[in-house]
Amino acid sequence: MTTVDPAALTDAAARILTSRGVPEADARLVGDSLVTADLWGHPSHGMLRLSWYVARLRSGVMHAVTDPRIVSDLGAVTVLDGDDGIGQIVTDRAASLAVVRAAEHGVGVVAVRNSNHFGTAAYWTRRIAAAGCVGILTTNGSPAMAPWGGRRKTVGANPWSIATPGGTHGPVVLDIANTEVARGKIYAALQRGEGIPRGWAVDVDGAPTTDPRAAIDGTLAPMAGHKGYGISFMMDVLSGVLTGSSYATDVVGPYVPDRRSGCGHLVLALRVDAVLDPGLFGERLDDLVATTKAVPLVEGADEIFHPGEIETRAEARGRVDGVDLPAKTLAELHQLAAGCGVVLDLPHPEASTPP
Repeated sequence: MTTVDPAALTDAAARILTSRGVPEADARLVGDSLVTADLWGHPSHGMLRLSWYVARLRSGVMHAVTDPRIVSDLGAVTVLDGDDGIGQIVTDRAASLAVVRAAEHGVGVVAVRNSNHFGTAAYWTRRIAAAGCVGILTTNGSPAMAPWGGRRKTVGANPWSIATPGGTHGPVVLDIANTEVARGKIYAALQRGEGIPRGWAVDVDGAPTTDPRAAIDGTLAPMAGHKGYGISFMMDVLSGVLTGSSYATDVVGPYVPDRRSGCGHLVLALRVDAVLDPGLFGERLDDLVATTKAVPLVEGADEIFHPGEIETRAEARGRVDGVDLPAKTLAELHQLAAGCGVVLDLPHPEASTPP
């Protein structure tokens, strides 16, 4: 692993993206979303994805200049067509619009069609929470698991996130995929040259596997059995069917360089003060957190965390101490930059300390 300054890493991502025609402000937002995922301890959604985005920009299936347009506007409810733009930029516009409409109506809902992969859902719901709203974000993705009882994958991991402002503890944030593990974590294990836990996935023959490559070619297990499948199915209803975007096997993942994604999102911002005094909400949330943290610990546990707390702490440390990147990710980043005619002011992997 090599420790890298997060600001320098964001700058590196932005320079690579601008070399492919992405406007500077958009490139920096995408870069920050990826670096933040690495800081949170989620390399599955971090810089390892940048090369996938660049490949899609090169092929033209994802547009460098993102120009989403409103196709339906009922005030509190808006439909936004992303026109195959960069997922982070489309989602940022949708989240911002949802907050604006929440200021006017108490709630703002934006249905997004024809978008692309947007990184971590929590990056956007945290932004909504910072604006004094409860943020909810759903998305669909390419097939990752089989429907319960089936043998062929047709259902995406279809992650979703909820974030709220948090009393004195910072935001409370949930961000989960509906598979046993996010597919990006398997790609991250492949980057590190490590195996994966048994139970995460099965290979193409349906046998449990600890090989990340076999897992990627095979099928992921749903979380909580049939419940994970059912939740994921409903997220596809909200994100794909309802929004007028693609769904099921018609959604294409970000690691495919030459096919349009077609993924959709649903963004909701609910103004806290439209429901309850924000000060009272904060006090009640503090009480809930305190009650939860007061539960006696099981053997081996050091602390109980509220949802999102681990990531909040990790980011605060990483902004000061730096973000750790696997040697393979760093090497591929330099290779990607060279292919874009960009020289990066970042360490080289040969100077890293083996993990």
